[in-house]
Amino acid sequence: MNRLAIIGGGSWGSALSIVLAPRFPDVRLWVWEQDLAARMRQTRENDVYLPGFRLPESVRVAAGFGEALEGADIVLSVTPSHVTRVLYSQMLPHLEPAMLFVSATKGLENGTLARMSQVIRQVVGARFSPRVAVLSGPTFAREVAGGEPAALVIASDDRELNSAIQLAFSGPTFRLYTNDDPVGVELAASLKNVIAIGAGVANGLGLGSNAIAALSTRGLAEITRLATALGGKPATLAGLAGLGDLVLTCSGALSRNRQVGIELGRGRALAEILGAMRMVAEGVQTTYAAVDLARRHGVEMPITLQVNAILRGERSPRQAIRELMERSLKSE
Repeated sequence: MNRLAIIGGGSWGSALSIVLAPRFPDVRLWVWEQDLAARMRQTRENDVYLPGFRLPESVRVAAGFGEALEGADIVLSVTPSHVTRVLYSQMLPHLEPAMLFVSATKGLENGTLARMSQVIRQVVGARFSPRVAVLSGPTFAREVAGGEPAALVIASDDRELNSAIQLAFSGPTFRLYTNDDPVGVELAASLKNVIAIGAGVANGLGLGSNAIAALSTRGLAEITRLATALGGKPATLAGLAGLGDLVLTCSGALSRNRQVGIELGRGRALAEILGAMRMVAEGVQTTYAAVDLARRHGVEMPITLQVNAILRGERSPRQAIRELMERSLKSE
């Protein structure tokens, strides 16, 4: 494995280019914004999404898909979920059957309700059957870029693919565990952002640790219900991609989705909050998809429903919390 193509130059894509550069002689980083890409080539820094961290010399900021993907052994996509299908369609002429594909996007596609590995298979499958794994776990981009220890999972039902990516990506501060449950991993990675918005709302309302702990724990219960209904494994939800990422996102100061919830709890409008953010808070669109997915499979997700109502302006944060507390009593 000599050449890695990273598609998506946001904070996580840039952080991955930094931490994985020592493992690959040649890393190509494709950046959507051409003005940002030009500055990154000149300054070796992503001054918009990851300021203060220098890109290693082996990382080449690519001007187009042809340059980014030429000769790539691994294609690692770190793109917002709502543009993943479009970008893979544009990449398709440059993709080859020998390439290994890794998705590090945490979100669901609205409309189709597809996971990102499914989107990749649907698009790339028009030319050949791709080998796809998903990368997830409790990580903040700035901490990974700064060399702080992190543990993640690489998930696929292809054991050989899992082992190849684990070996290629793991290093002194970046430890990968293999997992054979991509359904559970992707759903956990996506849905934890919804619960993080709810935890942020509780924080923004000035509620204490009791409320946030209860919301996070019950949030894990409903994520587990939906994931297992779609074929995920309960053990996955208790691991790094489930409980680990949920705890981080619901409590960490660097969580964008939690921050959206905090501002909602303080009374700001969603449009105003999102308009002031440069980075994507995947939990907003994922909430809408999660509600549809839960209804399709007959799964009860009360916290997700209340977050959805807050985001759509149908319920105030205080009213949503009250309705959660006044639900009919039941066993855990």
